Amino acid sequence: MTAILDREAASNTPDTLWTRNFSFYFAARVVSLLGDAMMPVATALAVGAVYRVSGVGYVLAVWTAPFVLFVLFGGVFADRVGARAMMVGADLVRILTQSVLAVAFFTGTPPLWLLMVASALSGTAAAMFQPGVNGMVPLVAKDPQRANGTLKIADAATQLGGPVLAGLLMALTGAGAVYAFDAATFLVSGLCLALIRIAPAARVREHSTVLLDLRRGWTEFRSRSWMWSVILVWVFFGMLVFGPSIPLGSQLIGDRLGDAAYGWAMAALGTGTVLGGLVAIRFRPARPLAAGGVALIGFTCIPLSVALELPLPLLMAGHLIGGASWAFWSVMWSTSVQTQVAPDVLNRVTAYEVAGSVSGVAVGQALVGPVSSIVDPRDLLFVSTGVTAAVCAALLLIPPIRRLRRV
Repeated sequence: MTAILDREAASNTPDTLWTRNFSFYFAARVVSLLGDAMMPVATALAVGAVYRVSGVGYVLAVWTAPFVLFVLFGGVFADRVGARAMMVGADLVRILTQSVLAVAFFTGTPPLWLLMVASALSGTAAAMFQPGVNGMVPLVAKDPQRANGTLKIADAATQLGGPVLAGLLMALTGAGAVYAFDAATFLVSGLCLALIRIAPAARVREHSTVLLDLRRGWTEFRSRSWMWSVILVWVFFGMLVFGPSIPLGSQLIGDRLGDAAYGWAMAALGTGTVLGGLVAIRFRPARPLAAGGVALIGFTCIPLSVALELPLPLLMAGHLIGGASWAFWSVMWSTSVQTQVAPDVLNRVTAYEVAGSVSGVAVGQALVGPVSSIVDPRDLLFVSTGVTAAVCAALLLIPPIRRLRRV
């Protein structure tokens, strides 16, 4: 009888992660991330084939610009009407934009203005969607750190599989199929998010306005010295390390070892990200940002291995270590934000955090071309290595970051 009661109690105890809500959220993120991973390849190949490099640049630029401009408002609206509602609405907009482009590619060659308008609308929708990604995790998972680690592993898997799938679809059926598949991922994502059962968002006070909500979000962001200190450091990391890493790495590895070698390096990076996510699920340091700063030192292996022109096995080892380091830091950071910020302002604070992080990366991507024509790309990667080490030192030397304790 006791054994029966014990089994009944165990069966009635909810799992700390794989609840109904988290399962739907996980499915939504996996398919959405897969579509996101496919689109850079589709844009580069499909748009580049017709409108060359300048066309690709325009299409990407008009996606990034509204994202940076409107992500703060996305945080406000997510706190006002609920993160899930904003995410479902953003998915509906992107179903429309990607479906229109799919039809345009199936029926002929879409004009550049249509590609740019659809890209701008998609970037705006992403700005409405992204703040809720962080804010939803505490609502669907009792253990945010484990949830973040699991989602990081899924992100790594889609980053590996998405470009391959996009390339196959492009070769076999053309760009229209890739855009249609991307529209389908947003459909599945929206359906899964709609099936999540959470309490309705608390109503914002009647006298509150969008500007007041933005101001409160900024006040909450500014009041956390550990947060704005990390973002300030991260602007330099984005400009000098993260932004230039893909253009410089793909060029140097591809020119020296071939495109296949770059693919192997990216596969090693994804594998490292999976390993880092697995470690982050189990290891729970008392000071998460300090532990993440120590782990991030391993990211120096990526630019350094490329700059030193190491053979492929060592190059892959460097990317594996760097991927694991990056994943561990990402989980520590996301978990800290989710557990240290009050739920009613989490989406707004996340929006300021995302805007600061993305701005540095965007500047780095924009400047890497002109700068690399003046400075040797290898020298730029040596600079990136030194900046990464300096960023890790700053994360450990700034007291509010180093002393932040796990909740």
